[in-house]
Amino acid sequence: MSKTVHDDEAVKVQAPLSDLRHMTHQDLKEFGMSHVAYVKPVLYEGEAAFAIHAADGTPMALAEDRTSAFEAIVDHEMVPAWVH
Repeated sequence: MSKTVHDDEAVKVQAPLSDLRHMTHQDLKEFGMSHVAYVKPVLYEGEAAFAIHAADGTPMALAEDRTSAFEAIVDHEMVPAWVH
């Protein structure tokens, strides 16, 4: 599937929608790995904090507040996602 942009340059979509239904567990685990990080509230040493995780669940950092967590993710050119 492709679409034409204003300068007539074709842009290819990485995977057609039908291919997404056939992703393996490993494909899904790696999907967005370098582009998406998620934030979830946690307790750290008895204090409320916000954990930042890679798309596969690997812990990356802790932040004192949600805003700081999202800013850190954006500063690293990734897309934040909220998990509650």
